[in-house]
Amino acid sequence: MPKKNKKDPSRRDFLIKGLNIAAGTLLGGGILASCTKEPEPQGTGEKIKVLTADGQLMEVDRGHALCCNAPTSKEVRKGISGRHFVMVIDLSRCRNARACVNACNKMHFLQPGHEWIKVFLMQDSDDTSPYWMPKPCFHCDAPPCVNVCPVGASFKREDGVVLIDNMRCIGCKFCMAACPYSSRVFNWESPPVKVSAKFSPETGVPQRKGTVGKCDFCPDSFANGILPDCVTACPNGVYFFGDKNEDVVTNGQESVRFSELVKDKAAYRYMEELGTRPNVYYLPPVDRRFPVQEGFEDIPENVKKGYEVKRAHLKKFKF
Repeated sequence: MPKKNKKDPSRRDFLIKGLNIAAGTLLGGGILASCTKEPEPQGTGEKIKVLTADGQLMEVDRGHALCCNAPTSKEVRKGISGRHFVMVIDLSRCRNARACVNACNKMHFLQPGHEWIKVFLMQDSDDTSPYWMPKPCFHCDAPPCVNVCPVGASFKREDGVVLIDNMRCIGCKFCMAACPYSSRVFNWESPPVKVSAKFSPETGVPQRKGTVGKCDFCPDSFANGILPDCVTACPNGVYFFGDKNEDVVTNGQESVRFSELVKDKAAYRYMEELGTRPNVYYLPPVDRRFPVQEGFEDIPENVKKGYEVKRAHLKKFKF
């Protein structure tokens, strides 16, 4: 793992001005100062730590914190100038704890079984051992899903994030057919929880029946100095998130140079030969921290059944 360089100003600026993260404590710089009384935010019961404009650390409800200073539709489509957000997934650390999946589902009020992050049991050949592979949306720089959308519901931002405007989506599923990674899901039903907040492509909430949804990189969070929930929920530090332009990524506990991490750890991009230029990088599953068998512990029976076909091909490994 690359060592921290405390003297590097670009890295320091990123940590302070970008994500505002220190040793896993999530800080939302100045987000309380810009709150307005209308629309009235809906409480979620989940507390997060934020930093007020006068430098005081306090706890507020997540729903109240993220309501603030909502961007206009034009700003949502433009994104954050000068940023290029990326994710690095360390396969050697994943044990299929599914904390990332559960956190994402909870944050976006997804239907049961409607997972924006999927964890696959993988094996590269008969002679190699299996491993776990989380798969979010890859937020490609050349996204086929955007090119085929007939109404502009799917769009690519300046900061690298690909989003869906459910208010424009007509449910034609062209984007689902075009995505080579099967990262999108169709909303056959309305959200299981009624959400009074006004829809924004940055929050993905509330989803609409008859439209398409997917992992959105949680831009409403990182705009307020908060890491995506999948990153902070993972107990093993699998996910690193950050800005490619600032050359820093973090999992909330470790902060490292993006360029050094992907170079030193021989990172790769899934199915890169398709020319989609994904913004999600994988670190190979070498020197694994957990045996693959642990991935079947403490998960629901219906989830275990989803892996049965793959397990049948892995008879020499004891599960």
